Amino acid sequence: MGGQTFVHGGKGKTAKEAFANAREEALFEYGHRGYTGSIAEKYEFVMITPPPGVDPVKYANDLVRNDDARISDKWGPAGCVKVKPGEWLFFGWASS
Repeated sequence: MGGQTFVHGGKGKTAKEAFANAREEALFEYGHRGYTGSIAEKYEFVMITPPPGVDPVKYANDLVRNDDARISDKWGPAGCVKVKPGEWLFFGWASS
């Protein structure tokens, strides 16, 4: 049982709704078997605000690459950054 990184976009009126939509998409794509290495393995997320002037997608990728403690636990929460109104990016490590 290992882990791998994932990045998954989601749309919704709120981050919570976008997370539910993104997770449902992943469950449909990967099935309900577990250990998919995707957002399907996540049950919660933590909002992370990029520094002013920093592209949110680049920031999320940097957090994954640098193994940021907020999102590095494959059993812990996914990271979440707001990309634009109604669109969020979820990312981190997941069990695979």
